[in-house]
Amino acid sequence: MSPASSQPVSARVLDAAIAWQLSLDSANPVEREEFAKWHAAHEEHARAWRQLGMLDQRFSVASGPARTALLQSREGIRRRVRKLGSGMASVVAVIGLALFAGERYLPVDYWLADQRTATGEQRTIRLTDGTLINLNTHSALDVRFDEKQRLIVLQEGEILVETGHGDARPFIVETREGSMRALGTRFLVKRETEGTRLSVLQSAVAAHPESNQQEQILREGQQVLIRNDGLGPIQAVNLGADAWTRGMLVVDNTRLEDLVHELARYRRGHLGVTPEVADLRITGSFPLKDTNLALNALLPTLPVQIEQHTQWWVTVAAKTEAKP
Repeated sequence: MSPASSQPVSARVLDAAIAWQLSLDSANPVEREEFAKWHAAHEEHARAWRQLGMLDQRFSVASGPARTALLQSREGIRRRVRKLGSGMASVVAVIGLALFAGERYLPVDYWLADQRTATGEQRTIRLTDGTLINLNTHSALDVRFDEKQRLIVLQEGEILVETGHGDARPFIVETREGSMRALGTRFLVKRETEGTRLSVLQSAVAAHPESNQQEQILREGQQVLIRNDGLGPIQAVNLGADAWTRGMLVVDNTRLEDLVHELARYRRGHLGVTPEVADLRITGSFPLKDTNLALNALLPTLPVQIEQHTQWWVTVAAKTEAKP
């Protein structure tokens, strides 16, 4: 592999390459022409496509559900593509993980989880102790109940927990960053890039970082970001934090880029925003079951337009003046 081929590519471009590879099998001639334009538009586009192809060859993934599932795990793909230049040892390690997963589905923790949801899917489950858990889009958890404790391991995504009553065993939600012990409560746990966000909606929860002795009890209406080495500042719970359980996204004076990033969690492919409009502010409620409708709801309020090149590639951009 040449040094140029192993250069890292941005997450945005890599997402686009993944989206194109997913859609090309059923693409019409117009879409294939659009892909050719995208591929030729920038050297980074071509490099991302080559790296994605090298990963595909090394896994020897045939077309079909296994290949689709592999490509849809964008975060796993990003990590693995960026490791292509670090030598065959990393490739062997990745292949070993894939084989362990049985169907080469990655990331392993997500695909082997006891309960999971796909992108755009939401689901409610009731556990044996009566606890209700709402899983948000692309979420995964393991249930590990025993005689001493009721343990939920959140591997990815976001959950709303309403703990069951009448069971003396402690109820704990665990992530890579730490653990949260429920004190008879209703609360949200969300995996984020910087850590795990805990939002307490009723009663209280004790938060404990993984590598720190610090423990903090959060009360109703409080939230905190749990990192491996400590807790962030305690803040008020965001307006409408649990609105997703009712199929809505509620924002108050939120940056447009943050809103678009949140909507992107509920749809496949790339959904982005151009820098010119990223800092615009928006307040409102947006449907999560129809993200196209949510995007179109921006048009009467903000000076933006929706640019849709394919169903996999959508951008919110600055509105251009109509030509006379």
